Amino acid sequence: MDRTEKERVVAELAEQLRSVESLIVADYRGLTNTELEELRGKLRPHGARLTVVKNTLTRRAAEAAGAEALLALLEGPTAIAFVEAEGDPVAAAKALAEAARQTKIMTLRGGILQGTPMSGEDVENLAKVPPMDVLRGQLIGVIVAPLTQLIGLLTAPLRDLVGLIDARTAQLEEGGTDAPAESASTDPATEPQASADVEVPEEAHDEELISPQPEAADGDADEVGEE
Repeated sequence: MDRTEKERVVAELAEQLRSVESLIVADYRGLTNTELEELRGKLRPHGARLTVVKNTLTRRAAEAAGAEALLALLEGPTAIAFVEAEGDPVAAAKALAEAARQTKIMTLRGGILQGTPMSGEDVENLAKVPPMDVLRGQLIGVIVAPLTQLIGLLTAPLRDLVGLIDARTAQLEEGGTDAPAESASTDPATEPQASADVEVPEEAHDEELISPQPEAADGDADEVGEE
């Protein structure tokens, strides 16, 4: 590997160290290429990439990226599982711990979890933590449980009141208690008799009609005749 190639590798490692918040370092001494490929296949679904590195180049990359906590773990043949931001460090630790138990060769040196250094024992303990989905479910349960209890306390008086109303309604229906119907008596309206005033006509008085008599002529009329 010439100088240019080494600089390229250091730059790539430094970029990986800057982009991840969690990683696990293992000593892969004695593992075959087939076993390494199988381990890579188990880590990939959990957002982790296993890379075999040279310690000298990795030290330079760690110093350039400001990952000084990694320097103490770079002893002997080194493989680093870089866990991406969307990855699951717990699942990655489980896969590496399982490989160490099965091969009885690989050992876990330690790592970095969310910027915090871890020892090999810390990685083993991390592998015993329930999966992320289970942790999310437990967290939701812790949050929801007090809310459920609060809702139960708030709705209990209302349920009791509804129960009392239902019981009283059933009691009234079984007893057949009916409210007495009130009979309203209506007095017939008395219509006043209208008294019609009858006017009695006055008796008609007989009027005597006095006919004027003709006046008598004074003296007899003499007839004058000529002989």
